[in-house]
Amino acid sequence: MKHKKSFFKGALFGALVVLLGISAVSCSLGKAGNAAEADSDKMELLNALIDEYYTGEVDEEKLETGIYKGYIEGLEDPYSAYYDQDETAKMTEMTTGEFGGIGVVVTQDKETQTIRVMQVYEDSPADNAGIKEGDIFYKIEGEDITGQDINAVVKKIKGEIGTTVQLTMLRGDNREEKEFAVKRDTIVEQTVESKMAEEGIGYIRITEFASVTYDQYKEAMDSLEEQGMERLIVDLRNNPGGNLKTVCQILDLMLPEGLIVYTEDKNGEKEEYTSDAEHVFEKPLVVLMNGNSASASEIFGGAIQDYGTGEIVGTQSYGKGLVQQIFDLQDGTSVKLTIAEYFTPKGRNINGTGITPDVEIEYVYDENNPDRDNQLEKAIETVKNI
Repeated sequence: MKHKKSFFKGALFGALVVLLGISAVSCSLGKAGNAAEADSDKMELLNALIDEYYTGEVDEEKLETGIYKGYIEGLEDPYSAYYDQDETAKMTEMTTGEFGGIGVVVTQDKETQTIRVMQVYEDSPADNAGIKEGDIFYKIEGEDITGQDINAVVKKIKGEIGTTVQLTMLRGDNREEKEFAVKRDTIVEQTVESKMAEEGIGYIRITEFASVTYDQYKEAMDSLEEQGMERLIVDLRNNPGGNLKTVCQILDLMLPEGLIVYTEDKNGEKEEYTSDAEHVFEKPLVVLMNGNSASASEIFGGAIQDYGTGEIVGTQSYGKGLVQQIFDLQDGTSVKLTIAEYFTPKGRNINGTGITPDVEIEYVYDENNPDRDNQLEKAIETVKNI
């Protein structure tokens, strides 16, 4: 894949709506014009009022963080934000798709607040220790974590590679206690799932576009080809996006030579990403999308649609056509700012509108058959008729 300029070299994620593909740029904390000039008299007055009258505990670090967060929030841009040290570290993990942990995916029950193992990565520390899907986290390092927020529990499970975490799990209907000493290791997030949906129809689901996603996607494609894939469905439903570089690498495997996407900043300067002629996917293709398919997912769907190499099935996508950049503030914190718009190969800006499917179908939950997926069924029907 050819990249005409070196401005974008990586990416970092936001929360539900993630940025598209960016580099971390270092800068020192400074003033941005007159707006950044702090009114020291007013700050002194606020501090004096807090000291004199406020009855609660004062955390100076949180007050300082609040100033920075509030300053960026004043932009009234839902995609720009200030991140403290913990948030910045978490974002770095999400970008790379690698972290120090034990290799489980967990979920928290809304009613009971219990945290249960949904998935155990194959050959992970958790797998090798004997932790199984369905196990419930009871204690971590001897501390009862029942009722704690899932994010706090995940933070306790993760940690420095090579360290050991003591876990007490509950298993089965009788809640049998199981003790595990699990040594943390580098965990590579599984962002791609694949299978043969039907004979000759390959199915690939991408949950997000992290740095590890390209290799996982290519491996999935190679495996499906070996199994005799004649048609392909790429499922991007509920994929919030991610790394622009990664989605362009994947599209380079799919598209003919030409423009994949371009961005345009406030000064009208354009950055282009292109595909070469080395790889072209010429078999029938369907891309599944829904209202939670955003950002890099929309770049994927928009490029496939513009080139006419496949059909989009599902519902209107989220509609995020903006690019954010992370600036490293050199003290473990960072700030994310919207710095450009992106456009599909045909020049479409889908911000606020999204990608319109070629075949529209809403997901309908089947009480009699909860595992039924009517959208996937429609995708299979569609790809057979291409």
